Amino acid sequence: MLRNLVWAAAALLITLAPIQSKAQTGPTGGIEDDLNLVNTINTAVPFLRITPDGRSGGMGDVGIAISPDANAIYWNPAKLAFAENEMGLSLTYTPWLSQLVDDIYLAYLSGYKKLDDLNALAFSLRYFSLGQIIFTDISGVETGQGRPNEFAVDFGYSRKLSETIGTGVNLKYVFSNLASGQVVNGVDIQPGMAFAADLSFYGEHDVEVGDAGSIVRWGAVITNIGTKVSYTDNAENRDFLPTNLGLGAGFTYNVDDYNSLTIAGEINKLLVPTPSTIDSLPENGILDYKEQSIVSGMINSFGDAPGGFSEELRELMYSIGLEYWYNNQFAVRAGYFNEHSTKGGRKYFTVGLGLRYNVFGLDFSYLVPSSNQRNPLDNTLRFTLSFDFNDIKGKQAAEEG
Repeated sequence: MLRNLVWAAAALLITLAPIQSKAQTGPTGGIEDDLNLVNTINTAVPFLRITPDGRSGGMGDVGIAISPDANAIYWNPAKLAFAENEMGLSLTYTPWLSQLVDDIYLAYLSGYKKLDDLNALAFSLRYFSLGQIIFTDISGVETGQGRPNEFAVDFGYSRKLSETIGTGVNLKYVFSNLASGQVVNGVDIQPGMAFAADLSFYGEHDVEVGDAGSIVRWGAVITNIGTKVSYTDNAENRDFLPTNLGLGAGFTYNVDDYNSLTIAGEINKLLVPTPSTIDSLPENGILDYKEQSIVSGMINSFGDAPGGFSEELRELMYSIGLEYWYNNQFAVRAGYFNEHSTKGGRKYFTVGLGLRYNVFGLDFSYLVPSSNQRNPLDNTLRFTLSFDFNDIKGKQAAEEG
């Protein structure tokens, strides 16, 4: 039973504490009071929004408008048409909520292949394990054991529309097995499944700043546009995917031939309906935000917060990151991520290091929460191994010759 409680606590934290949100909402004196209540936006499969790689993890979870690498399929697949190398591969391991348990982790494999100067293909596999759990009934009697897990498979395509602008699209399949085979209140629990797509745009422009030249980058993405997820046969009990709108910009200043500095920032917003407070419930007392269609939910998410425009602004997540490279071989990174306290309350600094030698790369990031309270995200580490290959056919021909 103790193991169950630990796993349940971890699951609640992963889903941004929806139960806490509901517990603290209630009859209020008006919009001003609503603004002070926790009203977290809840979605299914929130693991899709966990930063998967060490480079962006060290830059405050910034990735939409930084230089392309093998992890770009997650952040902005449109970047891959601008990749300098012909092919790249990346593998990341992230222990998750290590302050609570020791067997929850995220594993991520991604890669890309440029077809020519205009087109590129990409893939990724994301696997999230929630460790081992012992299921019990309401009386504490053991009913079985399981290893809840989730995974997502992505296939992406990107193309240059011009020398400076490109677009990309991902198609993905999501599978979530949290308590398959268990029965809750007479209802059989089944795996949840969904299909989704990402749409992205990217641009990079050379600018004359200093003798070595510099680059301005920008990006816009909408991710996880897809079907709702249900863990039962009840068609009405379906949750939205974490559909997200992200806007990013970055500037790389090439100090000289050996030193460069990048600063990048992002704004993200979930395109998911905001839960209603009790004051705004319909007369029948039933929450209606889950009943919206996918498209109407995305559109209404810009103006459905019970607290009005002020609460809509609180749903924005901000991140900023810095990256310094020496001779394209050694990197130092830092960043900050901020989410409003009534919308999840994640606030943390990040630091990271990067090494490149020949085709091999290693990225490491460390998360340092800025809150004075103990946080389950404390000391989160990410380790990424990457491999970059360039002009493979040309090298093979030279060796054969």
